[in-house]
Order: sequence, then structure tokens, then C-alpha cells
Amino acid sequence: MRSTAAPDVLPSPFALTMPTEGVIMTDTADRIHATGHIEVRSYEPAPYDEPSDGPTLVEIRVSETFSGDIQAEGSVRFLQSVRSDGSASFVGLERVTGSIGDRSGSFTLQDQGTLDGSTVSGIWFVIPRSGTGQLVGLRGEGGFTAQLGQNAEITLDYWFEE
Repeated sequence: MRSTAAPDVLPSPFALTMPTEGVIMTDTADRIHATGHIEVRSYEPAPYDEPSDGPTLVEIRVSETFSGDIQAEGSVRFLQSVRSDGSASFVGLERVTGSIGDRSGSFTLQDQGTLDGSTVSGIWFVIPRSGTGQLVGLRGEGGFTAQLGQNAEITLDYWFEE
């Protein structure tokens, strides 16, 4: 059985463990490595807690287009904690609707990441049992990195549950 920890893209305080309860895991040889890009179509930040001392909390609504091995549209809600130096940590949920390889449907990604200087980076995983259509049973983990204002480079190592 393979490890269920997500790739070490972020420093160890941001380690992410994927839920595995009730899930049949596959050998790593069964995984497919997808790569591509994300283009942000809309980005709508809305601060909801701005204390005089401490980080500002922000909800960010994002619409994205995936290209490459994943051809899809994404709708995301991020919650972000922005520190006084402009760096930030965030978490998010994203519904992705489109195709991976020759299969189509939708699935949900759970994200976490950081903004440090002008670099955004993070990790994500496919939420178990979130796939629809031909993507039922989809599992996966990967990550993303981008410079602010530019397309993100993405990876997703995915497989299908038996």
C-alpha cells in the first residue's frame, strides 16, 4: 500500500494528509501524471475580518480555466489569512467540470497553500467520492505554483478506485 501523504510542496507545517477511510488504494504504478495550466478568469477578494492588530481574513471567489491534460472550468472559494507583510496562507474548495484524459464529469479539489512575495504555491487532492459522470471513483493529489498575475503550472497524479 502506498503512502497517502500529499507531495511535499509546502514547508512541513502545511503537511496535508488525504482521507482514506473506506477507500481502496491503488499501487503507484496505476497512477497517471497529468500536467497543465490554470488561467484565472475572475478574482474577487472580500475581506471579512480586519482587526487593527493581526492578520486580515479574506474570502476570495475565483473562476478558472484548466488546460493541458485537464480540460475544464473551475469555481473556487478560498479563505485566506493575510499577514502585515503581505504573505498569506489559504485553504479552498474547487469544483472542476470538464475532462481528464478521455473521461468527463466533475470533481472537487481541496486546496491549501501560501503566498510568499510574488509566489503562490500549494497542494491539493481530489475529495473522495466527489466525482460525477465518467469521473466517479476519481482520486488524486498534486499541486500548483504561479507568480502573481500569471498562469499557474499544475500537476495531478490521479487514479480511479476499483
